[in-house]
Amino acid sequence: MRWTRAALLASTLSILVTTACGAGPSDRPAVAVEHPHQGGVGPSTAPADTPPPAPEVPKVELQWKDCTTPTFNLLSLGAPPQGLVLECAEYPAQIDTGGNVAGMFKNAVVRARYDRTPKDAAPLILTSGSDRSSTATLAGLAAGPASALLAARPIIAVDRRGIGSSVPVSCMTDPQRRILADQAQFTRGTTDPVDAMANAGREATVACLDFLAPGQGMYDAPHAAADIEQLRKQLQVEHLALLGSGTGANVALNYARMYGPHLARLILDSPQAIGLDANGRAEQRVRGQEAALTAWAQRCASLNCSLGPDPRATVIDLTNRAAAGQLPDLSAAAFVTTLNGYLGDSRTQGNQQITEFADALTALGKGDRGPITPFVLRAAAAIATDGQFVNRCTDNHEPSTPDRAKERETTWATQYPIFGKVAAIDLMACSAWPAASPMALPDKLNLPVLVMGGSADPVTGQDGRPTVTGALGTAGARTATVVWQGWGHPTVAHSGCAQQALADYLKDAKLPADGTACPA
Repeated sequence: MRWTRAALLASTLSILVTTACGAGPSDRPAVAVEHPHQGGVGPSTAPADTPPPAPEVPKVELQWKDCTTPTFNLLSLGAPPQGLVLECAEYPAQIDTGGNVAGMFKNAVVRARYDRTPKDAAPLILTSGSDRSSTATLAGLAAGPASALLAARPIIAVDRRGIGSSVPVSCMTDPQRRILADQAQFTRGTTDPVDAMANAGREATVACLDFLAPGQGMYDAPHAAADIEQLRKQLQVEHLALLGSGTGANVALNYARMYGPHLARLILDSPQAIGLDANGRAEQRVRGQEAALTAWAQRCASLNCSLGPDPRATVIDLTNRAAAGQLPDLSAAAFVTTLNGYLGDSRTQGNQQITEFADALTALGKGDRGPITPFVLRAAAAIATDGQFVNRCTDNHEPSTPDRAKERETTWATQYPIFGKVAAIDLMACSAWPAASPMALPDKLNLPVLVMGGSADPVTGQDGRPTVTGALGTAGARTATVVWQGWGHPTVAHSGCAQQALADYLKDAKLPADGTACPA
């Protein structure tokens, strides 16, 4: 069997959960930057605005159907916690509210609650953007120590079009998917890997643009925000609470810009930095990945795991062996994807999970690929879909160029020895897609906003928060930042301290002390 990031996608979330609940339609800009917040900073002394309205209980319920067990089985989450209920539903939405493309489609949502959750509690709406399925993020959150949060109110996950519980986009051939996902032939071949990826991305772009026409522009963050607005109308509420994690924060910011008066609460968890080009965004992500791997390795060593006293050095060695074709059918790209899939899993990684992953890596180093296989397939299934390619590329403003990618391929391979080279080559995947305009930001937002993030985030990196709070401050919003001192993504799925801050904010819009630090 050959392992790639696209392996066994026929059993991924975007296909199977759909049977229960889904359908869908087929140089840098200036930005205000706040100085980094410091732990222990007291509450803001600025005069408080009029308290925002509270989020509301839906007047109309969707036709929810239980999908707890199928979802947990699909995501290999084990047995659901006692009393947890996951429900799937659909709602009608316009393909384009601007009227450029006519038609309606059924958008898919998943709701998590406990059997004891009050029926008169207003829901929290969740979007994970294009980097992770919102459904998978919600299921991971529900599988972890978040029972108090879900017992207080339901959470409704809305996936981007073509991702997760939405009907998948299928615009590429299997060979095109394999070439994009697996860089083995690039790193070990005679063709320059950056040029090879640029060519592969160009072919995939042509195929997907042709397949999606005339709706190829309907997969960006503003359209994802419009889908959330159409859900609000379907639920018949005037004000909602919205949580955007990772690149889902971009969706949430677009919602604030387009439909700000309908926001009662806004939470941005691990947001992507504002104002960077594709190279800058990729480097922040790589820094977060390296920091997360370092934090995991330190924890692994403290547990006397099977990787020995320096797990990070062992992982670097495995990365180099994969790049040289010395691991059994596992390319460097697939190996890096597996690492990041584990580090960025929304499920809590306790001591047992840490040593289990270490044992799988140890076995791989000895030529036994069996223990690592579930991790490889789970990581591939989480990200390597046509829908994620389309969504990611549609939002890719200021793409890289081959020359700049080649420069980073050289420097990042040394500076970031585990994730750097693969990330530099991957810059070319979306380089042929029509470049998006820089993200438009809210120009007026009279709302307290909670911003959270981790010190070692492997999905978006840890340096984006100051640019986000700066942009929000320019729009007139009051903000407070909560920083979790651990590794993983998103923060709310891993930190009980962050969950408590979120619960308090949802209740009465009270922001915590700015710069609140949550211990790992």
